[in-house]
Amino acid sequence: MPENESSEASLRLGRLLTETLGIASVVEDVGPALSALGCYRRRDEAIRKVIPEYENGWKSKIVLPNLVDSPTYAFYFVVAQSPTGETRRVRLTSESYLGVVAATNFKQRMRKMLEYYHADRLQYAVAGTPNRLEYAQGFFVKNGDGAADFKPIAHLYKSQVVQLGKHLGVPEEILRRQPTTDTYSLEQSQEEFYFSLPLETMDLCLYGRNHQLAAPEVASATELSVAQVERVYALINSKLHSTQYLHFPPQLVENVDEVCIAD
Repeated sequence: MPENESSEASLRLGRLLTETLGIASVVEDVGPALSALGCYRRRDEAIRKVIPEYENGWKSKIVLPNLVDSPTYAFYFVVAQSPTGETRRVRLTSESYLGVVAATNFKQRMRKMLEYYHADRLQYAVAGTPNRLEYAQGFFVKNGDGAADFKPIAHLYKSQVVQLGKHLGVPEEILRRQPTTDTYSLEQSQEEFYFSLPLETMDLCLYGRNHQLAAPEVASATELSVAQVERVYALINSKLHSTQYLHFPPQLVENVDEVCIAD
């Protein structure tokens, strides 16, 4: 489901996967629908609040500072590149950050709408794709890529997902590719956008935190310092708290009696 700012590699690798595994597929270009909804226009308007000259032809992404090497606040920055190649990095205000995220979330929600269209016509269930790290840390869009009828790999660490992919015959090029959001017009890794560390290292830190391992034990396994592991633990706990709402079902004013289904 490519859009106007998708990497060409994403469509190519998607086709490679379906052809390798013998899965029927269809290409749905969601760019025109996103344009009609004002996804790109609204995003650009939010960026112009901090970079007034940002116009059509510019490219951008949003990134976090290094939160592991030194204690700092998690302020997002926009990295913007002009048509002439000039690059600027500017800290986003709360208003501009929320505007950028709200606009780009159209992309995940539009794709999920199409997934459910095809699921409805084929009488299929929709599978969710978050691994354990993404699911626990809230790295998904509510009612976007976070919507699914079942989530078969949410209990697996990213490294385990790669092992599963090898077992299932996923092409090596896909297994080796650095995970990316493929949401912004500039190339962006999940590390610089959200996790601050390579996913293999984050897996080990999350495992250590989940199993109540002391920071020195995790440090020896990850080549991080004890102070760095402690900061990663603090970041994990912070995201667990701040993204908890993403897991909530719709809230009711009062309990509704469940309907009994006869055998």
